[in-house]
Amino acid sequence: MRRHRSLSLALIAAVALVLGACGDDADEPDDDASPPVTEPSDEAPVEGAVEVAMVDSEGTDVGTVTLIPEGGATRVEADVDGLEPGFHGFHIHDVGICESDAPDGPFTTATGHYVGEGGTHGDHDGDMPSLFVNADGSASLSATLDAFTVEELTAGDGAAVMIHVGPDNFANVPDRYTSAETDAPGPDDMTNSTGDAGARAACGVVEAAGA
Repeated sequence: MRRHRSLSLALIAAVALVLGACGDDADEPDDDASPPVTEPSDEAPVEGAVEVAMVDSEGTDVGTVTLIPEGGATRVEADVDGLEPGFHGFHIHDVGICESDAPDGPFTTATGHYVGEGGTHGDHDGDMPSLFVNADGSASLSATLDAFTVEELTAGDGAAVMIHVGPDNFANVPDRYTSAETDAPGPDDMTNSTGDAGARAACGVVEAAGA
C-alpha cells in the first residue's frame, strides 16, 4: 500500500512538472511571430477625384459632393444636410464662383447651367438627378453620369455644383398648360432655362485636387 501511494505521488509530481514547463513556454515571446498586418482601406482616394465643399447662402457648411472619374463618365456622390425637406434641383453651373452676397442674388456669380453639348433644360450636360432631402434635412445621392468629366469641369473658369430651393421639372410641361409669358402652350423661356427650380440654396466650387 505504501509503495502504491509513493508511485501515485511520484506520478502527480511528474504531471505537475510537465504542466509547469508548458506554462513557462506559453509565457515566453515568440521571436518568429509575424507583426500585425494593417488591412488597406477600401476608401482609398481615386486619382483625379474632386471633393466639393457645399455652403448655403449664410456661408454655413452643408456637406460635400464628390466627383469621381470613371472612364469617360463621372460618379457623383452627394452627402449633405441642413436643407429644407423635399425635392431640390441639382445641377452643374458654368462658372466656379460661389458668392452668397452677389448683387443679383446668392450664387448668381456661378451663372447658368453647364450646357456643354446639350440643348434646352432637361438636356443640359449639367442637369443631374434631383436631390431628395429627408425630413431631418439630410440627403444623399449616388449617380454615374456620362454627360461631363471631372477634367472638363475643372478647365477654364471651372464650374460649380448647385442645389436649388425648389424642385426641378426638367422643362417637362405638357402642351395643355399655356405660358402666361408667351401665351403659348408648353414651357416658357424660364422653364427651359432652369426647370423652375427657383433660387439657389447651396453652392460649391469645383476645383482640381491640390488647386
